[in-house]
Amino acid sequence: MNVRNKLSCAIVSAIAVVSILAPVEGRAAAFQLKEKSAKALGRSFAGSISAPGDAAVIADNPAAMRLLDGRLLQVDLTAVDYSMDFQGTGSDALGRPLSGGDGGDAGKLGAVPAAYFYTPMGQRTHFGMSLTAPFGFSTDYDRNWMGRYHGVYTELQAVDLGMSLSYDVSPYVSFGGSIFIERAEAKIENAIDFGAMLAATGVPGFAPTSADGYTKLDGSNTEWGFTVGGLFCPTDHTHIGIAYRSEVKHEIDDVDMRFDVPPNVAAVMAVARPGWFTDTRAATELKLPATLTASFSHEIGDRWTIMGDVTRTAWGKFKDVRLDFESSQPDQVLEFGYHDSTFVSLGAEYKLSHQWTLRAGVASDESPVSSEVRDVRVPDVRRKWLSVGATWKPDQVWEYSLGYTHLFLDEPGISLRSATGSTLRGTYEYGTDILGVSVVRSF
Repeated sequence: MNVRNKLSCAIVSAIAVVSILAPVEGRAAAFQLKEKSAKALGRSFAGSISAPGDAAVIADNPAAMRLLDGRLLQVDLTAVDYSMDFQGTGSDALGRPLSGGDGGDAGKLGAVPAAYFYTPMGQRTHFGMSLTAPFGFSTDYDRNWMGRYHGVYTELQAVDLGMSLSYDVSPYVSFGGSIFIERAEAKIENAIDFGAMLAATGVPGFAPTSADGYTKLDGSNTEWGFTVGGLFCPTDHTHIGIAYRSEVKHEIDDVDMRFDVPPNVAAVMAVARPGWFTDTRAATELKLPATLTASFSHEIGDRWTIMGDVTRTAWGKFKDVRLDFESSQPDQVLEFGYHDSTFVSLGAEYKLSHQWTLRAGVASDESPVSSEVRDVRVPDVRRKWLSVGATWKPDQVWEYSLGYTHLFLDEPGISLRSATGSTLRGTYEYGTDILGVSVVRSF
């Protein structure tokens, strides 16, 4: 084995390990992740389920596996560097300024992994396997910031392991489907203003913000879902893809709920509200939305390819998350109130030579979060994408791709009131850059 092949094997092994171990955190519409491919990233995901030569179609549109060439292993790793800074003011239930700062940078640098294996099975049948992260997000504020009663820490991640099969009905039409197993995990932490709660009921010695406690939620669940799709090729140079990914409903009956309660509060609650704010378990339901994507790719001559994508995400069913406690504490409802959203992108590729391909793209990504329901956990906003990328194929065995995207975001405002009467008002300043790398090994 020569030096280049040794280096390539080392890169594939390293990215594969990171793909399994890396935390899933990203910055997409709400907490949806599109970052499954460095190639697609470089053109703002235009042609994501219709462009030839990208194994990410195994997960997103199995019918397009016919556009892959021979048996291969593809591994992608995307770094998402997002910053999220709050500027504003807060007041307690008596209208006094809240203590605590602005929370610091609630964003971070995260990694989004993906891996794919493909092999043809005869002349018309295709088989693939995929490991992807379709959802993931995290916000982490200073524990005592002024917005602590609305949220301190939020993390959600979902990882899918799928198997795909497709069949070429004719040289012009293919259909395919996949079944995937999805592991979802959620963690939430926020502060509780016990001082305001007890002062409102007339308990002496308490005032708003005088006795803060914290609640922590930690739950996980494994469910399954499916993807079905078609690829239609009216000519050898035009590919049209359409694919539907199902909703995945996670029914979690063993959510771990922990409460950090000041000793003087715990003594009062033991008498006034026995069984409240004690460590327990809860049941809940988390619906991760369905998507419908339409995509086209068209080759112009020997060098140029133009592409486009439209994806509709059914966020409208993500209205709230209800926690049903095993203890005597009443149900708690986390309100979200999302609406369906649309992602639209256009991109192009240029074959500079038989070894090099350049690409670029733009996109508009609608947020499912309106100003009326925007909160500190996921203070989402519409974004515009600008992307560039390149692929180097030095031989018939190895291929390397790089994609980069910068997101242009508005500065959204929030105006919130907590259950204990504190308020928070202000705006967010965002910054997001995304860098993806990919290695393909053909066999």
